[in-house]
Amino acid sequence: MTVIDAILPIRSTARSVSLWITQESHVLMCGITGVIDLCGGSDISQDVLQRMSLAIVHRGPDEHGYFRGGGVGLASRRLSIVDLADGQQPLSNEDGSVIVVYNGELFDHAEQRRRLEAKGHVFRTRCDTEIIVHLWEEYGERFFDHLHGQFAFVLYDHRRREVILARDRVGICPLYWARRGDRLFFGSEIKSLLASGCVEPRVDVRGIDHIFCFFGMPVRRTPFEGVSAILPGHYLKIALRSDRSPADIHERTYWDLDFPDAGDEHNPRTAQQAADEFQSIFFDAVDRRLHADVPVVSYLSGGVDSAAVLATATQLRGTSIPSFTIQIDSPFYDESGPARVIAQHTGSPQTIVRCDTTRLLDGYHWLVTATESPVTDTSCAGLYALAEEVRHQGYKVALTGEGSDEAMGGYPWFKINRLLNLFDCGRVRPSALVRWLCRPVIARQVPWSEWAGIQNVFGGPLAQVDLYRVASSTRRLFYRDEVLDDFDGWIAFQDLELDLDRMRRWHPLNRSLYAGYKTILPGLLLSQKSDRVAMANSVETRYPFLDDGLISYLAGLHPRWKLRGIRGDKRVLRLMAERLLPRHVARQPKKMFRAPFGDTLFQPDSPIVQQLLSRESLEKTGIFDPARVHRAWKVCRQRARLSPLRFFEEMGLVSVFATQMWHHIFISGDLCEAPIWSARLTNPLSTQQPSASAVDTELRR
Repeated sequence: MTVIDAILPIRSTARSVSLWITQESHVLMCGITGVIDLCGGSDISQDVLQRMSLAIVHRGPDEHGYFRGGGVGLASRRLSIVDLADGQQPLSNEDGSVIVVYNGELFDHAEQRRRLEAKGHVFRTRCDTEIIVHLWEEYGERFFDHLHGQFAFVLYDHRRREVILARDRVGICPLYWARRGDRLFFGSEIKSLLASGCVEPRVDVRGIDHIFCFFGMPVRRTPFEGVSAILPGHYLKIALRSDRSPADIHERTYWDLDFPDAGDEHNPRTAQQAADEFQSIFFDAVDRRLHADVPVVSYLSGGVDSAAVLATATQLRGTSIPSFTIQIDSPFYDESGPARVIAQHTGSPQTIVRCDTTRLLDGYHWLVTATESPVTDTSCAGLYALAEEVRHQGYKVALTGEGSDEAMGGYPWFKINRLLNLFDCGRVRPSALVRWLCRPVIARQVPWSEWAGIQNVFGGPLAQVDLYRVASSTRRLFYRDEVLDDFDGWIAFQDLELDLDRMRRWHPLNRSLYAGYKTILPGLLLSQKSDRVAMANSVETRYPFLDDGLISYLAGLHPRWKLRGIRGDKRVLRLMAERLLPRHVARQPKKMFRAPFGDTLFQPDSPIVQQLLSRESLEKTGIFDPARVHRAWKVCRQRARLSPLRFFEEMGLVSVFATQMWHHIFISGDLCEAPIWSARLTNPLSTQQPSASAVDTELRR
């Protein structure tokens, strides 16, 4: 392998600073990692940084760079998408006093650059990363108001002795951290923290419980004890002290989704006006995400969301872009037929990736390894395969339709909730009686106090409440009694942080939309279905529906343009889509992208399933009751007609299977024959990088 070494000279106000960047000749997305000595005194080991960096090489195989100084160590992996010839990280301001490592895209960086240059700032590159250090110089902590896009970054200011760890508004890019003694370890993925050798992988059963309740991890808590996620719209501020005593870690919120008070929403007078307004903002959102120095493709299902993205991109480009579609090997789940119609209408060269049950099951090991979490939604394995094919064909960037349903009430539970609450009036709430009568039928194992407590966390009967109630009830079908006793009345919903005071002022639909932005969007869609499976294959996914301007517009829009009646979901989007697509495509009902669950996943029996769900393996992990698991497994294998209640029970069984897989990969390594993940098993860095003497240069003021 040919390796070209480049030293980036910087002036520094720090006593001793080291920064080196290495470009590799092969083109294999962006990832960041590092260590902060909270006492600000000791050096950060170069070997530790290199191990942490190599653990996330898949996120940025094009380049890697490092910085060490002032008790701070930063590492970056880069997938070159914008400014291919420049923009290597870590990146500094003019005098080297501010250093940043960054993952993501700032889609308005050209406009921001012009504003900053008018204020006297000097840029060395065209890369959007450099915007961050100059915005920090100009605005300090108020610079978040000027950051628009998807990002996670860590910024170190030598002069102020401050470190900022931040994540974008809705949680597209991940960022994790753990404190061990007087050191803080951070990374785009937990694997990089584990690779440090200082963060031991231990189970947090309360973290596992979020999978059973939310189908994902939407909060700070993770499955790993002592490892936390930075929440969307939040940042950590670390002010290093001059006396070398441990710095405090302060978490702050810089953004949260907001809605107008009920009755104050923007209400266009006509359908044409609503469609015109939406189209203007949506076209701009798609246009920004088409900007790259590499080709851009699009994911395509049979729904209106991805169809609108593809049709808009085609109109803006004046030519079609390639599209990629999953074909699930089941007539009930397969959307490839409608997707073909859309591809033909837009002229898009389409690739269809076939995913049968065998591929879904065989891919689960790699899926759990990529997400570092148990995965309940089996369709995530299909999306892993989709990203794999995108990368196989040489592409690095894909547009997707995530975020539309959260903004405009597209999911079935929004409609069910509206139907249930149809006859409620003030304090007279027939829906409460219906829910009370349903509990003994659909969740008899759940105490009423827990059933009611879930609704109290959400501040009322929101659309997600009934969904999460039924889903979380399955945990009692599988957990050991000792685990439930340890919870001592605790429920995962208590980890949510919803602003109930603000929510009470909003229209009921907007309250439910807010809850969706806080739970399923960051916990499942943007993590297990997006960033992690895409980045595992060195593909960046971009989300026009999560554009800051579009989110703001839709939040302020009157609910009747989002969900009208019981069936009229995503109304303003469908009005615009009729201008770009056949009418039947624009109006076809929402069909959630899913893959087969337990009735198919566990048929025929797989050796891996048998090993992970064996009594011996279940006893080793100590989380689930073997008798309860085997009873549910037997019912699942009987191929009985899948009822709504069986559906959730099978999701719970998949969660058990996925938890066992996660435990095998990251914790015990002895539950089945599948490979495990270990930093010790990665290739030695000496074969990837030049020696320290070749690239590490000490720089003094």
